[in-house]
Amino acid sequence: MKNEYVIGLDFGTDSVRAVLTNADNGEELASHVHWYDRWRQKKYCEPHSNQFRQHPLDHIEGMEATIKTVVAQSQVDPAYIKGICIDTTGSSPVPVYKDGRPLALVEGFEENPNAMMVLWKDHTAIDEAAEINHLAKSWGGEDFTKYEGGIYSSEWFWAKILHIIREDKAVSEQAYTWMEHCDLMTYWLIVDRDLESFKRSRCAAGHKAMWHAAWGGLPADDFLSQLDPRLITLKNNLYQDTYTSDEVAGKLSKEWAQKLGLTEDTVVAVGTFDAHSGAVGAEVEEHTLVRVMGTSTCDIIVASNDAIGDNLVEGICGQVDGSVIPGMVGLEAGQSAFGDVLAWFGDILNWPLDHLLANSSLIDEATKQKLTAEIKQNLLKQLSDAAEKIPVSESAPVALDWVNGRRTPDANQALKGAMMNLTLGTQAPQIFRALVESICFGAKNIVDRFTNEGVRIDTVVGIGGVAKKSPFIMQTLANVLNMPIKIAVSEQAPALGAAMYAAVAAGIYTNIQEASSKMGSGFEAEYHPQHDQVELYKTLFTKYSELGAFVESITKTQKQPIHE
Repeated sequence: MKNEYVIGLDFGTDSVRAVLTNADNGEELASHVHWYDRWRQKKYCEPHSNQFRQHPLDHIEGMEATIKTVVAQSQVDPAYIKGICIDTTGSSPVPVYKDGRPLALVEGFEENPNAMMVLWKDHTAIDEAAEINHLAKSWGGEDFTKYEGGIYSSEWFWAKILHIIREDKAVSEQAYTWMEHCDLMTYWLIVDRDLESFKRSRCAAGHKAMWHAAWGGLPADDFLSQLDPRLITLKNNLYQDTYTSDEVAGKLSKEWAQKLGLTEDTVVAVGTFDAHSGAVGAEVEEHTLVRVMGTSTCDIIVASNDAIGDNLVEGICGQVDGSVIPGMVGLEAGQSAFGDVLAWFGDILNWPLDHLLANSSLIDEATKQKLTAEIKQNLLKQLSDAAEKIPVSESAPVALDWVNGRRTPDANQALKGAMMNLTLGTQAPQIFRALVESICFGAKNIVDRFTNEGVRIDTVVGIGGVAKKSPFIMQTLANVLNMPIKIAVSEQAPALGAAMYAAVAAGIYTNIQEASSKMGSGFEAEYHPQHDQVELYKTLFTKYSELGAFVESITKTQKQPIHE
């Protein structure tokens, strides 16, 4: 197995990272990050209306820059780079023109946000999700949401597409099909760009598009037609079969082989979601919950078909055979905001820097910029250090983590954040601590839902930026969950997991378990519950739950529009 290498390409919310790995032992030979230029300029987004779109060129440019760089840096003979696998955020669908181009690359659509990728965190389709949920329970046929937790989210495939085609006639007419981000980027690399035969991702289809083998693929025409007859036409241009990410989607095209410095013999695996490849990179196994903790979270656990049986776990983001490890059922949950909750508070505290200091005449421009950068760089670290010193108290502020809605359990993107127990003595560190506790309480709700539904969890593994950088948050999480938390060594678990998929697709290993055992990097730290804190957090969690129930009771249900 000497001289065999693979590349994992991990598309995140803000950037894409390529990692070139030795398939024999998982050693990282080179990595490179590309930040999305248009996204950093905040183009095509309207946060006040929860619209978050990304231009496909950000991703195409990033794919070329990162892979080309790691190939050059590693100085590996391109003939020995055997495979590539791509993971992305999701559900992040993209409209595609009849010739296979993303619609935003077609003349007339270059600056149209509706022709771009609808990012996972875009919540413009709340009404459409509510409409899908109502129909699924009332139409008299199969409940097509039952393998996706029984509640369809505005973050997912059909709701987003339904919203766009109703809002934008031109996009509706010119979009021949739609692809999840992981499928589009995989399709863009391979030699055989046939929309009809292209292998679509099982994890994307099963968790976000109501695909299931039990009803022969995507939802029935009779169901889709009641939402919008145009969805039947779209369905005919989508797919029936889906594929796991240990399979080959195709070989690298001549065009891309030349661009990247690779050969046309390099195989490209079927695409996947970042959370699923992250779980693989963190050596996921039965009874272990892997938490991918960044701006939001995805919580992944696998179970044998015998263990899960006919059990349907309510209120999660799906349970799909083969979505994480082929031959096992992958179950997904998550929080719509995790690190984003703390970043939001940081943005509030930074407001004077951007609006008062920036306009001050007392200091020169260079000093303003240096001072602003220094404060912003150190703010959350200083808050965290101060918050960690505050004793846990039953009279402390209590916050809800729903500033970007609630993904699971029981998706409801109409929900908002809230806080109680504020006094004149409440300072920024107390609020920060309450927000940290809120994201940990949100995690506990997910763990409790799994265990109450019969899915055993013995330990939790943390990956991602928050897991690696914040011992305070990880210790708080261990105390709230009353469970040990292990932190994976790999800085790039999703990219490493994608590389493992690539190694299997390239024939280097026979299955994901074998690849994981050889390429896994292990764990670097473990947090254990502090029993005196565990009891205090039980009381605070009760208050969090009561606040959540109150906010949910006063939140207006989204109106379900009637469309002719």
